[in-house]
Amino acid sequence: MNTTNSQKLFADAQQYIVGGVNSPVRAFKSVGGTPIFFKKGEGAYITDEDGNKYLDFIQSWGPLILGHCDKDIQNSICEAVSNGTSFGAPTAIETELAKEVLELFPYLDKIRFVSSGTEATMSAIRVARGVSGKDDIIKFKGCYHGHSDSLLVSAGSGAVTFGSPSSPGVPADFTKHTLLADYNDIESVKACFEAGEVGCVIIEPIAGNMSLVPADLEFLKELRELCTKNGAILIFDEVMSGFRASLKGSYGILGIEADIVTFGKVIGGGMPVGAFAGKAEIMSQLSPEGPIYQAGTLSGNPVAMAAGLASLKKLKENKEIYTELNTKAETLMAGFASIAKEAGIDFQYNVRGSMFGFFFNSKLPKNFDDVCAGDEERYAKFHSEMLKRGFYFAPSAYETGFICTAMSSSDIEKTIEAFEEVVKSL
Repeated sequence: MNTTNSQKLFADAQQYIVGGVNSPVRAFKSVGGTPIFFKKGEGAYITDEDGNKYLDFIQSWGPLILGHCDKDIQNSICEAVSNGTSFGAPTAIETELAKEVLELFPYLDKIRFVSSGTEATMSAIRVARGVSGKDDIIKFKGCYHGHSDSLLVSAGSGAVTFGSPSSPGVPADFTKHTLLADYNDIESVKACFEAGEVGCVIIEPIAGNMSLVPADLEFLKELRELCTKNGAILIFDEVMSGFRASLKGSYGILGIEADIVTFGKVIGGGMPVGAFAGKAEIMSQLSPEGPIYQAGTLSGNPVAMAAGLASLKKLKENKEIYTELNTKAETLMAGFASIAKEAGIDFQYNVRGSMFGFFFNSKLPKNFDDVCAGDEERYAKFHSEMLKRGFYFAPSAYETGFICTAMSSSDIEKTIEAFEEVVKSL
């Protein structure tokens, strides 16, 4: 496969853009090789600057559940743009999308739109701290909620893990209020509650940033009870899993009600959108109704709102999509697992709706430490070999894969056949 143009473009980009990329995972550092530069997407496929075509299992990291260049979404964007790209003022379409989102979550009353998932989680934490009147937060190892200072933490020392900065530029005074717990381990959460004045707990109920590790139902039930008992706000980060794992995200699968839920990805239809929604008594504390401040000039951008509305309406009108996507994801992963087993290679996987994650591990991971025990070198080899054959998977063993509606059963079978070739080199 010739990637000469991508290599030249990357060399040029490095002269002007930090690291040659505008988000670190795109740099291919964990899998090796040169990032691929793309110029076109259509349906399930993307085409690079050298003319190579790939079956895309990233789908812009989740939002393109209907695939690239969905005509309904494109038409909605074009119509919105014809009226102007931004006003920095209220538009009717913001309320339309708000209604569509909240209709699916009867326990959530009000929503606020922002421009990214990071902004959504950052704002949700501020509201939770303001409402609870307590500064400490609990997050879980392996869950990524964006790059705001309070959340860029690594494990510290001691019986209870208080956060230490995991990046230069993050003051220790910020992260000292962040306590780290182990995913799917309720005892570690109890220890954090005993050690600090916890105002909120934030978690991905279906973690998509350590490949794909869902929370156990019993664990989430106990987490909900702990938060209620201790007066802490429970935040579900569903920026990735919302409208992806099911039409109602984790709520449609597990039925657990969080106090605040953050959204993104799909409700942007490919445009940059985030949101956070909560119960009325919580959201009423947000400015301009209450004293907790949050603002954004491009929040509720009409073009992004139009794309999200078209995407969400189409999904709500075709609910059978989720069954079909889940079947394709299960078929893909079961095919991989069967081939790996025959080759004597450790392989585990999870599927939730249109999301899938797999691990070159001897046991199915339940937390971040389990995920880290996997064979990253083997994943890097897998990635490189599949890329050569025209299959675009995440350039990191810690990212989730996505199925879109445009993928056919034939596409899935071709991917399994390619894996059968690749596994010989693993």
